[in-house]
Amino acid sequence: MRDDPRDPRLPTSPGFWRSPLRGPWFTSVLGLVLLAGITVLFVTGLLSYAAYNPNLSPVNDKTPDKGILGFYLFTWPTNPHWLYRLNQGVHVTLGITLIPVLLAKLWSVVPRLFALPPARSLTHALERISLILLVGGGLFEFVTGVLNVQLDYVFPGSFYPLHFYGAWVFFAAFVAHAVLKAPTALRNLRRLREERNDLVSPRPAEPTVSRRGALWFVGGGSLLLFATTVGQNFGGPLRRTALLAPHGGAEPGSGPNGFQINKTAAYAGIDTAETAGDAWRLVVTGRTGTVRLSRARLAGLALHSSALPIACVEGWSTPDQWWRGVRLRDLAALVGYEDDPPDVFVESLQRRGAFRKAALRANQVADPRSLLALYVNGEELSPDHGYPARIIVPAAPGVLNTKWVVRMTFGDL
Repeated sequence: MRDDPRDPRLPTSPGFWRSPLRGPWFTSVLGLVLLAGITVLFVTGLLSYAAYNPNLSPVNDKTPDKGILGFYLFTWPTNPHWLYRLNQGVHVTLGITLIPVLLAKLWSVVPRLFALPPARSLTHALERISLILLVGGGLFEFVTGVLNVQLDYVFPGSFYPLHFYGAWVFFAAFVAHAVLKAPTALRNLRRLREERNDLVSPRPAEPTVSRRGALWFVGGGSLLLFATTVGQNFGGPLRRTALLAPHGGAEPGSGPNGFQINKTAAYAGIDTAETAGDAWRLVVTGRTGTVRLSRARLAGLALHSSALPIACVEGWSTPDQWWRGVRLRDLAALVGYEDDPPDVFVESLQRRGAFRKAALRANQVADPRSLLALYVNGEELSPDHGYPARIIVPAAPGVLNTKWVVRMTFGDL
């Protein structure tokens, strides 16, 4: 004999879900918070992708088959110099802060995932499909984002295409759902007395907290996550409050090189014999040929200083550090580009990692603050910070500030 889907012991029955908190008003409040927050997340995520200048060179593009999804890409600017730091800080911190809201929203609508029949009409079927994509896409994006922030790459494949394509699927479902539900949500918020719908239990249990109390609980959880994440965007004592951020603890070491790093020299497979003064040479190639420069010769060129942060895709960043080295546009001039510095392809001694090679646009090369840095905060670079030389460019993602540079090829890419 078939089970009766109306049996209150089964999740397909409205009577199975007895919480008195569920209802259109509670769900609508959470939905409108997510409407604003996820829109900001999506925009800052697209901007983060554009900051890699993926159209410049295949080496920068981790999603080469994106097609029309790259319609919005533009040349990433170098002003203001903290642009990527702000964008990625907002993206990661807001994403983590919204986790309690997302979970509460999913909890509030879970009865609809079990409702029978699966589709009462074509419109209802489309709504159910968008809901499945919305829930699945939302969980996928938030889970992969949090794992990436924690540097736990347990998911199959590269984070970049997974998160990029997942974001488009999720946001398409999100927009479709918002178009269908936003008018109803606004009406529910305006009503003094809540209308009944399929989220309201026909036999609710005794309440232990009011719906407003539940919202305060969700908001408190978000505030706690915000307080234990946001410090990764700052230096000093506030960084120690970022308990959920992998770079939020004590500074790595002390002295001029005592600020955050992502990959150490040991992780990158850097052999100290290759970076020794008598072995290492920077090879610069361009319109007029190739020059090879020792570190001593580089230090003898005109040196300039820039105060710039390092900001990474995981959301952490450093305060401005004082870098000193040779301007990229001056290196371009050495190989025939005196007045019109072009793009540059940069190669590192790094043995492994996604960005052993990277490309920079002409506007980044031309910026007078863009350096091949030899010193930081008045001291030689440490091995972990890229000795003997590293790139530092305003507003660029951290992975494009290549460390342990060994070759630079100037020209249109």
